[in-house]
Amino acid sequence: MKANYRPSQTWLPLALAAVMLSGCSQINDTSDLRQYVAETQSRPAGKIDPLPEFKPYESFLYRATSLRGPFQPLVRVELTEEDQSDGPKNDLKPDFDRPKEPLEAFKLENLVMVGTIHMLENGDLTALIKDGNGEIHRIKSGNYVGRNYGEILTVNETQIDIMEIVPNGRDGWMKRPRNLVLAEQ
Repeated sequence: MKANYRPSQTWLPLALAAVMLSGCSQINDTSDLRQYVAETQSRPAGKIDPLPEFKPYESFLYRATSLRGPFQPLVRVELTEEDQSDGPKNDLKPDFDRPKEPLEAFKLENLVMVGTIHMLENGDLTALIKDGNGEIHRIKSGNYVGRNYGEILTVNETQIDIMEIVPNGRDGWMKRPRNLVLAEQ
């Protein structure tokens, strides 16, 4: 015999094998199992309700960012003598002879400011505008946008200040300030 031999090293694996093999013995009487399966299969099938129809979620895109905020006070407009007279006395009118720029084909409401870039050549801040077709355009001060002859006055990180020239309703023209605010995405 070896000096390190222990009887438990032989008997323990044999006992475990015997216990595990006893679970593999064949059971001949499965009549109760067959009866339960037959009863279960003979029951009428349950009714499953159809899935409810969900309406697709329509996201809301806020486009009134260029309008006056609801909590800002109204600006009081004083009529001048010129405004109260019958006809216009100023020579304000759009420059009809200058070539149209691409963003003048879109309403100002359809233009969205999506960002800004600092140009390396001259250090100017250039705004990125998405038009109604989804294309991105670069614009800076002096460019024109919108259908109302809107000239870009200033561009900063969060908004573009625009001065439009619109009809005043009395065969004349007047200036109207507008702005485009950086869209939150």
